[in-house]
Amino acid sequence: MSKNKSVVPEAREGLNRFKMEAANEVGVNLKQGYNGDLTAKQAGSIGGQMVKKMIEQYENGLK
Repeated sequence: MSKNKSVVPEAREGLNRFKMEAANEVGVNLKQGYNGDLTAKQAGSIGGQMVKKMIEQYENGLK
């Protein structure tokens, strides 16, 4: 059972789109649903790209 509960359940779809976009940008082919066949390197690349984009968005908001 997953313990990952969204504070705002409506945000789940947006986060999934964001994840798919980040995966596409780093060249990782994600499919809808389970992606347990990804390597740690691929998963880390996706997460790193997401963080990079969030930081850029935050910094642009400060200007």
